[in-house]
Amino acid sequence: MTSTAHRTTEVEHVIPSDHVLDLFAVPGDLRPLPGGWGNSVLAGDLVLSPGRDRSIADRLSPRLARLAVGLDTRPRRDVRIAMPIPARDGSWVVEGWSASRYEPGSRTCTDAAVVRATGSLLHAELALAVGEWPLADAEPRSRWDRAERVAFGTGSTDLGEYLAGQAELARELLGLRTDEAFGANQLVHGDLAGNVLLDAADVPVVIDFAPYWRPVRWSDAVCVLDLVMWFGADPALLTDWTFGASRQAMLRAAIFRVLSDLDPDLGRYRRTLQPVLSGQ
Repeated sequence: MTSTAHRTTEVEHVIPSDHVLDLFAVPGDLRPLPGGWGNSVLAGDLVLSPGRDRSIADRLSPRLARLAVGLDTRPRRDVRIAMPIPARDGSWVVEGWSASRYEPGSRTCTDAAVVRATGSLLHAELALAVGEWPLADAEPRSRWDRAERVAFGTGSTDLGEYLAGQAELARELLGLRTDEAFGANQLVHGDLAGNVLLDAADVPVVIDFAPYWRPVRWSDAVCVLDLVMWFGADPALLTDWTFGASRQAMLRAAIFRVLSDLDPDLGRYRRTLQPVLSGQ
């Protein structure tokens, strides 16, 4: 599975230019890292990731940086955010590249309970730190943006741009939606699975922030679906998402993932989502 973190363009394999390295004040000795569609690199003490939108980063990164500092300076740390780092000229994105502080000794965490608990802690902090959607006036710029809006009924339901089977499954899921509420909108991370590390002290560190203004339960549903689909989590996790408000959150998570996937394994999606589709 490639990273589905928030992007504005589909990036091919790229490396940062000398100009990017100069503005972030890092050496040219680069080491590939997971994430960023396999294009993130370690340069000095920074992780550089491509395909970022400057207008989004300019509005969101300062807030995340302040929150990251606050979390890191607490006497007892239970969740952290990878610190966004601006370039020497104050830019948060240079030629599509953004930077965050590298966490030595960290490793990816795919334990479902830990990842979901990390999401709960993160979203509680985000609810306090960000009271309004800083991207309210932004137009959809990526396939994830478009898919998320279709999932919530705020985007076009003309699915002609998608593969036939992809559109068929999406319409089936759309037909099961109701207006049942499942939480207030707030800033959430829409791609937690695969983007939680454990640092050298075993504190969760959230990376590759994918910003959306949706209920926390939807973010958790996306996380659970990804964990089961791609990270070996117990499929029985889906049984908690087969009725009521939780089912509505999972239906929207499934539409979001199915429509944002460039080459969806529709058989795998159907097998995984069968309890949700049947409501049992």
